[in-house]
Amino acid sequence: MIKEDPSIQESLLQLSIQLGHPLDKASAEQLYQNARDLLSHTSPTPIMLARFAGTLLVDRIQDPEGEELKWFQAQIEQCLDEEEVEESIESLHRTDTL
Repeated sequence: MIKEDPSIQESLLQLSIQLGHPLDKASAEQLYQNARDLLSHTSPTPIMLARFAGTLLVDRIQDPEGEELKWFQAQIEQCLDEEEVEESIESLHRTDTL
């Protein structure tokens, strides 16, 4: 089970303000819980959990319809460990140079 870390929720609140899309406390808590649930099968480090939650926040802002976010979450559920989660996060933000 992933240990609760209120500093990650606070970081999400601050990041959302910096990005110009402030979250209320309940939304930040929900986003954090979603990140914890999606990573629960990988036993992530606190830094990975924070990075993943931040990625979910940015994706939520960039794709309000949620299509890319739904796809990304499905990919994360298939990851076997933290390294695969990291690779999925990196691949999400790559631009296709072809």
